[in-house]
Amino acid sequence: MIERDFDIPFISDLALREKQIQQNYRPVIAVHKWFARRPGTLFRGLLLSEFSDKPLREVFYKSNNFSGFHVADPFMGGGTPILEANRIGCNVTGFDINPMSYWIVKQEIEHLDLCAYAKAAELLRTTLEKEIGHLYRTSCVSCGSKDAHVKYFLWVKVKKCQKCGEDIDLFPGYLLAADSRHPKNVFVCPACGELTEADGRKNPGKCNHCSADLVLNGPARRSHCRCPACGTDNLFPDAEFGPPRHRLFAIEYHCSTCKPAHTGRFFKKPDSQDIERVAEAEKRWTRMRPKYVPDDEIPSGDETNRLHRWGYRRYREMFNPRQLVGLELSARIIAKTANERVRNALATNLSDLLRYQNMLCRYDTRALKSLDIFSVHGFPIGLIQCESNFMGIMEPGRYMCVGSGGWANIIEKFKKAKAYCDNPFEVMHHGRSKKVIPIKGEWIGDHLNGSGPGHVRMVNISCQDAAASNLPDASLDAVFTDPPYFGNIQYAELMDFCYVWLKRLIGQTSQAFSADSTRNPYELTGNVDMGRGLGHFTEGLSAVFQRMSKALKPGAPLAFTYHHNSIEAYYPVAVAVLDAGLTCSASLPCPAEMGASIHINGTGSSIIDTVFVCRSTGTMQRKWLADSPEEVARIVKEDLDHLRAGNVKPTPGDIRCVTYGHLIRLAIWSLRLGWNKNEPTTSRIAKVAYWLQRFGGWAEVEKCMEYDRAATTKDMPLFAVHESVAEYGAKYADLSF
Repeated sequence: MIERDFDIPFISDLALREKQIQQNYRPVIAVHKWFARRPGTLFRGLLLSEFSDKPLREVFYKSNNFSGFHVADPFMGGGTPILEANRIGCNVTGFDINPMSYWIVKQEIEHLDLCAYAKAAELLRTTLEKEIGHLYRTSCVSCGSKDAHVKYFLWVKVKKCQKCGEDIDLFPGYLLAADSRHPKNVFVCPACGELTEADGRKNPGKCNHCSADLVLNGPARRSHCRCPACGTDNLFPDAEFGPPRHRLFAIEYHCSTCKPAHTGRFFKKPDSQDIERVAEAEKRWTRMRPKYVPDDEIPSGDETNRLHRWGYRRYREMFNPRQLVGLELSARIIAKTANERVRNALATNLSDLLRYQNMLCRYDTRALKSLDIFSVHGFPIGLIQCESNFMGIMEPGRYMCVGSGGWANIIEKFKKAKAYCDNPFEVMHHGRSKKVIPIKGEWIGDHLNGSGPGHVRMVNISCQDAAASNLPDASLDAVFTDPPYFGNIQYAELMDFCYVWLKRLIGQTSQAFSADSTRNPYELTGNVDMGRGLGHFTEGLSAVFQRMSKALKPGAPLAFTYHHNSIEAYYPVAVAVLDAGLTCSASLPCPAEMGASIHINGTGSSIIDTVFVCRSTGTMQRKWLADSPEEVARIVKEDLDHLRAGNVKPTPGDIRCVTYGHLIRLAIWSLRLGWNKNEPTTSRIAKVAYWLQRFGGWAEVEKCMEYDRAATTKDMPLFAVHESVAEYGAKYADLSF
């Protein structure tokens, strides 16, 4: 059982390593972008702890087969629990209200003929190369070759001066590339636009072409930009004039002729031919009658309102003509693919490609690469945008991509993702060395290479609200899930960016794509624009947990991950577990995020999830009960020791979230016997809040941990209301419920 056999140090070490480069440990996630995926190693550890009767460290690197067990996930998201359960032979049932989640998990888990896919993908790339390949060529400054491949086109936003009408380049700074991955710093001259390499950044010197002074900071700052022609101070953005205009100002390219003898990257100012090819793409787009490029309006939303402020009203306006031509041509080729699963795979690839092929991508001046639109889990609108080579660049004779964001990159990572499904592996570490361990006998899919009946598994995934599912009572051996976190990322608003394209391409073949948007009033995220607050989140989570509880066999676990910076966001968790008639028998810490992730780096957010293990009946270790903040501090300290043994260095935010997990577990334990799920939602939330307030909460626990002194004793032992610890002799290690 998880409560007894889950190995916190072992799994923490693996999960922490996995989250650094997750695609190296679980390549299947590269099928399509999804947000905040939990480590596969975590859910593998939970599954094996529950179903295996052997030590976790012994079975983790061996083949396991638990056919006959039935596992469900009511909030599939990116599909991690479903994939891990399917991999060890379980029958799986999954639900998600978001059609993009449903589609992504479907593509991850369905078996695919990789040979047929590779042929179709190569045909797509070669066809595109013939049609538009020349639009991604440039002349090499060093050798004069006309066949150099453009890696990235760099564009600056342009605004017309409100007084004199001259165009203003909205440069926030003139540093194009730092000297971290290039021998020198590369600057754009503010006078002539040429590129000059410099040793320093603060005092870069003069332009090699016009002798003007090079400067680090640009004129655009804090929504203000002074017109260089008349000196007028202009404000931006201005939605009244529609989506922003852009000017091509620089190119990073790859010259295979010069590269062997060249140090660093290749940069240039666009020449006349480069500008002509921009015009050619614009002309070609005006002549096309697009069938697959969506014309959908961007609806209002917490995230999409940022787009509205910049004048974007339709999704297609977030792409330039060259990108639109390539995307329309790609969709036409995909639509003609005869093999349904291959066609669906390529459509999924196109959807994933979108996050790199748009005019919201930014250029990382240090890493010298494109940052995709979802790198910060939102719609970031910068002043410098990066357009990647559409086809992608492959090293001749090697399966290596140069640059990022093109079809070649998407295809190669997809092939690795699906190859992993047939031949999964784990990574074993010995100090600084690591070894890939093939796990022969395990596989991911609905069937394995079309072989006999013994290699077919039940995979039942649905695009629906799990609370309305028709699962038979007492039919599940476990529920493992990663539910939404209140007030966090607006997944639906972000995924609409891809959905409107997929709907055009494959919507006629899937009922999941019948709606105009992935947004749903029942989605469990806080959303100011849709009026969804804590009560909505509580009611939705409770409804799902109650449905799953009825479908679980007696004593089978509902285990889920959760963390949040605010204790108030945990109230719905306690209410939902109590409404479902479950008791939380364990709250276990495990790394779930990468601290260096762009969207949380420097925010003080925790990377540690609490795994809440809940059952209708079972036992809980007596040492996990506490009737004072001091006792909670003792339990938290033990968890922190386990995490440190797994090479985790807990931050104050991590410690706070670990404490929150235990406080919520203890609140559930104390409130469970007198709980009434029929009371108003606000009253049930208030009961949890009041219990935590009386107990002392994080502030009191923190005092005990910082000062190592006893917390003030409350007027009554909160855990002794129904069951006193003193009633049980020391010889009893567990408490039954």
